[in-house]
Amino acid sequence: MIRNKILNNVVGLALAALTLTACSDTWDEHYDGNVANGINEGTLWQAISSNPELSNFASVVKACGYDVRLNGSQMFSVFAPVNSQFSQADANALISEYNAQKGKNVKDENNTVIKEFLQNHIALYNYSVSEDLPIEDIVMMNGKYQALGSSTFGGQSLLSSNALYGNGVLFTISKQVPFFPNIFEYLTKDNDLDSLRSFLYNDLFYRNEFQESQSVSGGLDSLGRTVYLDSVFIQKNELFSILNAKLNAEDSTYWMIAPTNDVWNSLVEEYTKYFNYEPQVSDLLTVGDRDSLLYTSVRRAIVEGTIFSRTTNTDKMLADSAMSTSAVLDYTRRENKWGADSLAYYQYMKPLAAPDGVMTGTENIECSNGIVMKAPQWKIDKTQTFAREIIIEIEKAVKERGTAMQNNKEIETTNIKQVEVTPDNPFYGQISGNKYIEFEENIATGNHTILFNITDVLSNVGYDIYFVMVPAIAGDTLARGRDLTPVKMRFTMGYHDVNGKAQTQQTVSSVDSDPSKVDWVLVAENFKFPVCSYGVTEAEPQATLKVETRVTSRQYSSGDYQRTMRVDRIVLKPHEE
Repeated sequence: MIRNKILNNVVGLALAALTLTACSDTWDEHYDGNVANGINEGTLWQAISSNPELSNFASVVKACGYDVRLNGSQMFSVFAPVNSQFSQADANALISEYNAQKGKNVKDENNTVIKEFLQNHIALYNYSVSEDLPIEDIVMMNGKYQALGSSTFGGQSLLSSNALYGNGVLFTISKQVPFFPNIFEYLTKDNDLDSLRSFLYNDLFYRNEFQESQSVSGGLDSLGRTVYLDSVFIQKNELFSILNAKLNAEDSTYWMIAPTNDVWNSLVEEYTKYFNYEPQVSDLLTVGDRDSLLYTSVRRAIVEGTIFSRTTNTDKMLADSAMSTSAVLDYTRRENKWGADSLAYYQYMKPLAAPDGVMTGTENIECSNGIVMKAPQWKIDKTQTFAREIIIEIEKAVKERGTAMQNNKEIETTNIKQVEVTPDNPFYGQISGNKYIEFEENIATGNHTILFNITDVLSNVGYDIYFVMVPAIAGDTLARGRDLTPVKMRFTMGYHDVNGKAQTQQTVSSVDSDPSKVDWVLVAENFKFPVCSYGVTEAEPQATLKVETRVTSRQYSSGDYQRTMRVDRIVLKPHEE
């Protein structure tokens, strides 16, 4: 079977007659026309409405307003079920459902009768069949692929074929073609997944997008603007970009772990405390106010890491690990995104191994583009997804401010330079990226202060916070004297409270670094931020770390201490109880 992703546009809109005139006799033989060049008089709608064997199908077309489309100039291929297997009762049930949804202000592009019945039997552009053409998958108006062969369509028998009219081709089929939902569509059909569906279908992300190429123009108005006789819209979901997965794509294959309502509600209750934003926030998603950001972040934290592309995750790979669409496959990109190539978030070891594999204990439902794995138990640990270790690479991500204190007045005097660790150095490979930043005071008699921005913290998560320092010998193996002495420092955390007011808390009043090793200086243990900055823009940082050298003049002049800080990174590790 050949899947033809490019629509088989055999006859082009207004050029249909000209195109057919130029066709060969072999082409004309594909059609059952009764006039020159195989074209029947009239439109598809006129043909359908005048055929007594298609009266039930015609009644649904008329009730849904598709008679206008099938009577227009746009080209279609219609596969109409005959009355013998599509009864008036079947038609009446569809019409009743269409009207019920319309009464609830469901737009036509979302009405299931149009999407799952009419558009499942109508394709844009013209198609034909013959014994010498292979079976191919054609794209229907609802995006579904249906197999079209010389004698069957969508698994149903073709009773008549290739009847060409002024705006398309009419086929009749023995039975209606069943609608096979994709993953995104299935979520609307399972009451156990209502909560997940409500999030993915929320108007914050799921919006109409006008399709000019599929709409029928009616000329220009008095202001020169195009007037459309028939406007076509598709729904665009911004969450698909965030999740890196188009769950409604028929040409992709995914597995999705879908939490049932009970699991979803439990996770929302647990995760809400981690996304306690202050009243005024500016978010990276531009979803709106604090409440919208809270709503989005909590639910996004549940969904990210639950979708798996089968292109990436082969059967062989799944025996070892599963890479979700939120994972970072490339080691270099992983280091850039997470701060270390060893941090493999959103991927899971032994996903199919009971009892703890994330894909075990699920009810699996096959869809047109993959499998929904209904999960009555949740086996994805938050520390594998959003509750991550935060690594701030000093040379890449920090915004620094160097100051020296003299007479209780701050003056900007700190020298800042980047140092690279060479392969022949004993500390090569022990320092992130083999680079660090050196902060050196300009004034020998003055201590200095550096202020670091801390990003993407969660609220009410305990963090063990480390200030990672580098020995002088990492940059110069010939370092001697004062460069081999410790630095005495004081640390103060800055943060916002729940009302958005800036607060500070001194966590370490005095500590000496170890100048002989890469020193993980503990700044704070199990430190909890009252508000979250996850996904918030950095215009006004909500969390900071202030580091001050605290070396007295006597300590400095004696050569026992230095004030130069050599910093690799700042690390916030979720605290393990």
